Amino acid sequence: MALVAFRFINGPRPALRRAYTPQKSRIIRAFSAIMSPPSRAVVYDRHGPPDSVTRVINLPPVEVKANDVCVKMLAAPINPSDINRIEGVYPVRPEVPAVGGYEGVGEVHSVGSAVQGLSPGDWVIPSPPSSGTWQTYVVKDQNVWHKINMEVPMEYAATVTVNPLTALRMLEDFVSLKAGDSIVQNGATSIVGQCVIQLARIRGIHSINIIRDRAGSDESKEKLKRLGADEVFSESQLEIKNVKSLLANLPEPALGFNCVGGNAATLVLKFLRQGGTMVTYGGMSKKPITVSTSSFIFKDLSLRGFWLQKLMGTDKAKESRKLIDYLLDLARQGKLKYEMEVVPFDNFHIALSKALGMQGSQPKQVIKF
Repeated sequence: MALVAFRFINGPRPALRRAYTPQKSRIIRAFSAIMSPPSRAVVYDRHGPPDSVTRVINLPPVEVKANDVCVKMLAAPINPSDINRIEGVYPVRPEVPAVGGYEGVGEVHSVGSAVQGLSPGDWVIPSPPSSGTWQTYVVKDQNVWHKINMEVPMEYAATVTVNPLTALRMLEDFVSLKAGDSIVQNGATSIVGQCVIQLARIRGIHSINIIRDRAGSDESKEKLKRLGADEVFSESQLEIKNVKSLLANLPEPALGFNCVGGNAATLVLKFLRQGGTMVTYGGMSKKPITVSTSSFIFKDLSLRGFWLQKLMGTDKAKESRKLIDYLLDLARQGKLKYEMEVVPFDNFHIALSKALGMQGSQPKQVIKF
């Protein structure tokens, strides 16, 4: 609904102007409806480089209809998929002009007359995720919002729906794992990777982790081991004929996760046991996955893909919300952690430049409104 307001940014609607002039009482009554406060938002009129096409503007109030909830946003992250939507390369994206953002957490500001189960002051997240979270006030139908525990740290509530949920679904949806089994993954320093390590450890599942060779890799290895990683290897360490000789007493993994592609994906495949499965959920290197013929014929490996968007339709919202509550409870207890940087909304474009990699490797950027 915020996008409707954006279309009228160049001037108030005629009906709104009439509300401020002496008119018949029926017109005055028409505007006794609940209105949201004015909002500040990150918008883009066209697709392109996010640092060039985004701007912060003021939006006028939006009517809160009977089934609507007005939410004062507290925090929202800048995810790679947000950047891809602005660039126009993500498969599912809002029409422009649009407000950026896809997940976040907010506090209920006001509710429509027909809304039940939500009250001002409640903390909510959009579930399934919903476009337009990079603004100070969001008005959407009550079915969009999921009430959460207010004891959860704000930055975790803002980021739970995309990365941690991806990690949990991949661990549960492809291979039946039991305590003592192993998984292998590349991109282990990503938030999904960090969550995979911790969620696997909670289940008694060992994790073998692959990271890129770069400055600070030794420090990254120690961080991942503190989270519960059993083994962490840089790509250069795996330039040997038999990578499984490095596993010591760990069982060969039945399941692998790939978010990089190229050689990093090949390394995941090398670790997998007979009949193992590799799940691809990203392609950060923008390089294709190359699989040897022997991997299919003699090892009978399976290659699968995972896209969270496909599992987050409204028909699956109830199931997803239960998993989200589980993840949020882990975060509340300190059992699920990952590195983030909370940035004031006024510094949005600084946070955006970090998210775009313009300032080197940076933690997940979370905007605080």
